[in-house]
Amino acid sequence: MSSHKRGLVVGKFCPLHLGHELLIQRAMDACEELLVVSYTKPEFPGLEPARREGWLRTRFPQAQVVVLDDGRLAELCAARGVPARTLPHNDDPGDAHRHFMGWLCWTVLGLPVDAVFSSEDYGPGFAQLLQRHYALGAVAHVSVDQARTLIPVSGTRVRQDPHAHAAFLSPSVRASFVTRVCVLGGESSGKTTLAGALAAHFGTGWVAEYGRELWERQDGVLAYDDLLKIGREQLRREAAAAGQARRWLFCDTSPMTTYFYCVEMFGKAEQELAQLAEHRYDLVVLCAPDFPFIQDGTRRDENFRARQHAWYQHELARRGIAFINVSGSVDDRIGQVAQLLARRSD
Repeated sequence: MSSHKRGLVVGKFCPLHLGHELLIQRAMDACEELLVVSYTKPEFPGLEPARREGWLRTRFPQAQVVVLDDGRLAELCAARGVPARTLPHNDDPGDAHRHFMGWLCWTVLGLPVDAVFSSEDYGPGFAQLLQRHYALGAVAHVSVDQARTLIPVSGTRVRQDPHAHAAFLSPSVRASFVTRVCVLGGESSGKTTLAGALAAHFGTGWVAEYGRELWERQDGVLAYDDLLKIGREQLRREAAAAGQARRWLFCDTSPMTTYFYCVEMFGKAEQELAQLAEHRYDLVVLCAPDFPFIQDGTRRDENFRARQHAWYQHELARRGIAFINVSGSVDDRIGQVAQLLARRSD
């Protein structure tokens, strides 16, 4: 039996870490319904409302999740016919935040609560204010790991360096902070070798080309329907690998490559595959065809490689996707990518 009808958890969740998840899960276990509210003013760069909402809904799909900024709050008030107001600033007195939450729950959302769950010392006073000014009955406070003995972490620490504190992030949250690097190139341009070498150099993971794997499994025969399956599976594997990667993830090809081969082989492509080909990466690396073509039994010829390379250049420019050209030996190429990633990390 649940101890409470509707519980409330409030936080910035910038980012959502395992301490937050413990708090929310304890609240879910104790309540018939749970309302989770996230807001911060000002916002933290890279931790925008849409990203926080995605984390919360992914990790706690049964909860009622409300993530706000001033714009979202104005839209919510307009939809409910309630006069709009703005979010309290992070530096405003505690009672300003407590009264805001009382107004939000009872007046705007119409979701009164009978329990507040927190890991902070403001929790009891929060529950008392809600009970005194907003509730018709008792509002309990439930403290969860306030001493941080179960999960010794804080949002401030994680925010300063998410990668250093990745152990305190669930895979779906950790993946949000991983820089995804896509390595493209024509046949026999060294992209697979480079993707694996970059992963080894940076001590992280990489995603191999699923299309080649399927091609080999099917004895060199791909049907039209296989190409959409390849595009979907490539992105699924990238998403899974990002949750385990360390800071960077290197991807051998992308659905853009699959789209190219689909049109090349069949003269057409499904609309979904065309949409998958729009998938964006943090960095795109295009390997130059600057060494002798090697025929391994799966490739066309050197002229095809040149045409494919030119297609990548044209398509990336047409789609407005920035990319870097790398050339030379594997070590040369690693150095070129490493130099760029180092500048981005500064």
